[in-house]
Amino acid sequence: MDIWTYQSVEYVTVAGESWLASASEYPRSMRALWESRPWAPTVLPCGRVFDVISMPAVFGRTVLDELWATGPGCGPVASFRGRTLLFVQPGAAPRLRSLLAWEEWAREVPPLLCHGQGDAVTVPPIQRMVDAPVSPGQGAGRWIVAPDSREPWLPGAATVLWACVRASRIRPSAEPAGA
Repeated sequence: MDIWTYQSVEYVTVAGESWLASASEYPRSMRALWESRPWAPTVLPCGRVFDVISMPAVFGRTVLDELWATGPGCGPVASFRGRTLLFVQPGAAPRLRSLLAWEEWAREVPPLLCHGQGDAVTVPPIQRMVDAPVSPGQGAGRWIVAPDSREPWLPGAATVLWACVRASRIRPSAEPAGA
């Protein structure tokens, strides 16, 4: 099953909105902002409720397919400016960065941006405007798997590491002769 086709959920539920707002130092103010401008992207801090792993879009697609095919799936995932943003457990970003630097197969994995404590990320709007651009890399981004509960399952560093390693070993199929 392809997550991008069958598991895509683009709208944040009320419970998911509550979870996202809890990342902010002022959750009530964040919810008030979303009430007045639900189509606006928001900047949220990492490290308290979630960390975020940002990866190139095509590689991110392969990693998500690996997470769904070989494991328990994934938590919230967004697309923003041509990158895939995978929400992971707090503390997973520095751990993943360390594991990738230490392991010999890290050179096979494209450079990942690991956002943890002290970092902030732009998250897509909780609602999508009717006329919003749908092209990757444009507009305010979009949810691939939107937050849908107050306690979403978030993968840890080891789970993401192995999904990245498996994804990096998948080679694109050869082009047909004469192409």
